[in-house]
Amino acid sequence: MITKRLITLAVVLLVGFSVVFVLPKSGQSSPAGVAMELPNYVGEWIGKDAEVTAREREVLAKDTQFARKTYTNLAGDSIYVSIVMSGDDMTNSIHRPERCLPAQGWNLQASEKRVLPVANDKQLELTRLRNGRSLERADKTRGTLTNLNYYWFVGHNDMTASHLTRTGIDLRDRILYGYNQRWAYVTVAGIVTKGWTTPERTEEETTAIIEEFVRQLGPELKKPNGATLL
Repeated sequence: MITKRLITLAVVLLVGFSVVFVLPKSGQSSPAGVAMELPNYVGEWIGKDAEVTAREREVLAKDTQFARKTYTNLAGDSIYVSIVMSGDDMTNSIHRPERCLPAQGWNLQASEKRVLPVANDKQLELTRLRNGRSLERADKTRGTLTNLNYYWFVGHNDMTASHLTRTGIDLRDRILYGYNQRWAYVTVAGIVTKGWTTPERTEEETTAIIEEFVRQLGPELKKPNGATLL
């Protein structure tokens, strides 16, 4: 009985997700759920605009939008923040970081969900990726540089850290409401600097720094109408 139910569920999901690709395009997209602007200051952190690479502009849809900064503090720590907003053709302008990180030379080592308390007694669910890259140090020895990458998706009315949940919401909106959900994904990332550069931070210290930054950044992010996102 359980096996039959599982098979039935699998067929329903397969048919449902297949419908997404055979439905006629509505030509209508939902409004953006987040303003494409990052604050210049987050607590003690100072933000500086970061580059959008030519490769990104070449691969992603032409109407994809970007907001990107590198934040530094007085201690010399650095955190990278990016918002990528899909255009009308979401399939060619937004994806999970797991897809693009290998192309940048990073190997995914671990993935997990994190839930962080933020302002106003709210919580923010994120996906945390631990990535590694083999590099040569200044002394000619080789080691694995570790990158910690946190991300979540922001839609018109929904936020989620799950790619599958986001896909399910897209399916619902296209079938029931006849429009394409316009999503953005927010990325906050930092390098574990222990053994590489100063200030030397362990993975545990880097985790604490990034998660505290996210708690401060969350209330600074706005909706297009100026209301707070969180």
